[in-house]
Amino acid sequence: MASVLVVEDDQFVRSALIRHLTEAAHTVRSVGTALEALREVAHFRFDVVILDLGLPDLDGSEALKMLRGITDVPVIVATARDDETEIVRLLNDGADDYLTKPFSVEHLSARMAAVLRRARSSAAEPAPAPQIRVGGLAIDPLRRQAELDGVRLDLTRREFDLLAFLAGRPGVVVARKELLAEVWQQSYGDDQTIDVHLSWLRRKLGETAARPRYLHTLRGVGVKLEPPGPAGTPGRPR
Repeated sequence: MASVLVVEDDQFVRSALIRHLTEAAHTVRSVGTALEALREVAHFRFDVVILDLGLPDLDGSEALKMLRGITDVPVIVATARDDETEIVRLLNDGADDYLTKPFSVEHLSARMAAVLRRARSSAAEPAPAPQIRVGGLAIDPLRRQAELDGVRLDLTRREFDLLAFLAGRPGVVVARKELLAEVWQQSYGDDQTIDVHLSWLRRKLGETAARPRYLHTLRGVGVKLEPPGPAGTPGRPR
């Protein structure tokens, strides 16, 4: 059972979500505006927030940024927008997952379960190793900070998790299925989420898929992280 905040202004959708979540034994509170949502998270503890983007007082993407300023509660964005650029922006603004409307209650339940598993797993994890070094990369899991050649990297939570997971296995090809299971705590899913995060992570590492330095994709196999060669030159395109 989880404590859920539903942020949805459409009364029909809102009622359906409340009914489904209540039947699944979750405790549900609901609001119809962004400002009400901010008040709720400031006064109550939630395990997950389901956030609609089309709110009457404030765009949900702006509400997401404001939520992230006061809480790290997992947020699942519910949106009718399926533009990849928009989805990338939402993930980088702090969304833990997203659902494109219309979606089934089964799909919502699966995404919620995955997000809650990740949150509970992170809370129960033992203290990580002090630091990981791969070439010019220095990753501090305790402080959740990463540097490249002495320069601090501005990473989202998921980008950091992905980088730390791969850096902890330098030179090892990790299958996409394993990345979904270990980084996203999902047993199934498409490759878009992984591709989006890899693309943004590559930009912050100063590389591209065509000219990789650290992140190498082996088509049809998986992804590996390894340091550049002795001359620091990018690897061959893959």
